[in-house]
Amino acid sequence: MAKNGKKFVEVKKKIDPQKKYTVEDGLSLVLESAYAKFDESVDVALRLGVDPRHADQMVRGSIVLPHGTGRTTRVLVFAKGEKAKEAEEAGADFVGAEDAAERIQGGWLDFDKVIATPDLMGTVGKLGRVLGPRGLMPNPKLGTVTFDVAKAVREMKAGRVDFRVDKVGIIHCSVGKVSFGKEKILDNLKALLEMVLKLKPSSSKGTYLKSVALSSTMGPGVRVDPVEVPQLLK
Repeated sequence: MAKNGKKFVEVKKKIDPQKKYTVEDGLSLVLESAYAKFDESVDVALRLGVDPRHADQMVRGSIVLPHGTGRTTRVLVFAKGEKAKEAEEAGADFVGAEDAAERIQGGWLDFDKVIATPDLMGTVGKLGRVLGPRGLMPNPKLGTVTFDVAKAVREMKAGRVDFRVDKVGIIHCSVGKVSFGKEKILDNLKALLEMVLKLKPSSSKGTYLKSVALSSTMGPGVRVDPVEVPQLLK
C-alpha cells in the first residue's frame, strides 16, 4: 500500500487542483497518471443542477458507448419459451425464470445485468430487496423490461452503460479503459455527455452541468471546465 501511496503522490503533483482543464487536456493527464499494473478504467463524475428528491428531476438513462467499456458483462435474462431461446442465441450468459429466482434467493449473484420479459416481472419483483440495492432491477425506462430480449442482450454485450444521478445529483460512469487510448475514450465521453445533456429536465433551473471530473481507477481526479463541454460536442 505504501508503494502505491508514493506513486499516487507523485502523479498528483502533475495536476493543479485549482485548475479546470479542457476535456482533452484533462483526459491526457488522466491517462498519463494511470500507474497501476492492471488496465485501469477511466471514469467520469458529472455534477448536475438537479434535485433528485423530485421525481421530475431524476436524470437516468442508458447508452451503448461507441467503443464499449472494455468490461465483460455477464447477462441474466428472465424469459420462457421462444423468448428464452432468443436470449440464448443473442449471447445471454444465463437464462431462466422461477429457477433463476430461486438461485438468487439462495445467494447467487454471478451476473452484472438483468433483463426480463414483462410477463415475468411478477417473479422478478419478488427479488426487489436483493436486486434493487445493487442496481440490478430490470426497468422499462432503461429497456431492460422488454419482449425484445435479443436486442437488449446484444446492447449489453456491446458495452451499454446505465446511469442515474445519486442522492446529491452526481452521475458516475465508466467510459472505457486506459488501454483504449485518448481518441476512443474521447468518443465514448462525448456520446455520454450528449445523452446526459439531452436528458435535462424542464424543471431544472440555472446551470445544468455544474462540474465534470475525470479519473482512472487508482489515479487522482482531474477537474474539467464544464463551460467547454458544449464546444466539444459541436
